[in-house]
Amino acid sequence: MNNDCLFCEISAGSIPSDKVYESDTLFAFNDINPQAPTHILIVPRAHHATLLDVEETDHEVMGSIITVGNQLAKERGLDKSGYRLVVNCGEGAGQSVFHIHFHLLGGRPMQWPPG
Repeated sequence: MNNDCLFCEISAGSIPSDKVYESDTLFAFNDINPQAPTHILIVPRAHHATLLDVEETDHEVMGSIITVGNQLAKERGLDKSGYRLVVNCGEGAGQSVFHIHFHLLGGRPMQWPPG
């Protein structure tokens, strides 16, 4: 845990959130500034600032993010309409909280290219 990290504090329960999923290794909550009707952040509990910090020992947790993303999307009917699972790496890519997290976005048409 990083005491200066917003998501570490949410994970610890120090900051409230609208959690929709929790396990020993991950948690997910509704984004407070949603960019789509469904906008959920899926966050590993272990602190890694960016994707560049992911190592081979993290592969199981990273894979479980996709599984949880699929589960949450199906629960919300997004498997039929489509959804995005997005991760930003670095400030230039739009990352504003430096604790790796994935955005599950759906419920509206998505454009390409993004951003």
